[in-house]
Amino acid sequence: MDPSNRPTRATEAFFGRRHGKGLRARQATALDTVLPKYRIDLAQPAPADLAALFEAPVAAVRLEIGFGGGEHLLHGARGIPGTGFIGVEPFVNGMARVMTALTDAPLGNLRVYDDDATRLLDWLPAASLAGIDLLYPDPWPKKRHWKRRFVGPANLDRFARVLRPGGLFSFASDIETYVNWTLLHFRAHAAFEWPARSSGDWDDPYPGWPGTRYEAKALREGRRPAYLTFLRL
Repeated sequence: MDPSNRPTRATEAFFGRRHGKGLRARQATALDTVLPKYRIDLAQPAPADLAALFEAPVAAVRLEIGFGGGEHLLHGARGIPGTGFIGVEPFVNGMARVMTALTDAPLGNLRVYDDDATRLLDWLPAASLAGIDLLYPDPWPKKRHWKRRFVGPANLDRFARVLRPGGLFSFASDIETYVNWTLLHFRAHAAFEWPARSSGDWDDPYPGWPGTRYEAKALREGRRPAYLTFLRL
């Protein structure tokens, strides 16, 4: 492995491999030519108003952590042009798919980061986000790996810091143990409330939900997703 691509101890805690199968030529070109335009540079100070990150005028900013193939991220950015979207994905193949899509249809309300999401969360200004989406994250199913789950006390403190009051944290998973884990952690945190009132609040997909390839696979294999939403107090 090239030492420059070796994950740090921090990144190893939350995601595994960064590369999958080889990229097509068009995907590799998109990474080289399109990604630099959309990548957030953490070496620069974060703007006091995140709207300054975007080419298009935006009134609010949302963050998606681990966007996978980008289905949900691109759907949101295209459908809500007045909102800025930041997508984080360290997996090269997922980032390549999104950059390839942006080659033909650029978006002025989208930015990305291709490394550890905790670094971006620590860079963002306090109370700067209207929402955070964590959709089908790696469940790390073995008990000895639970410490690698992205939902945990340290990251909940990060979420609480960057979400503005009234902001929403959305979590979707088809792994029952991770759903229960997430509920327990959020309900134990003083900055969040779970406003669910009926089973439809976690059984039904979010309004306008486009679905993802991972979700389609889970449904084919008989796993039932849960869609949780937590309110930043």
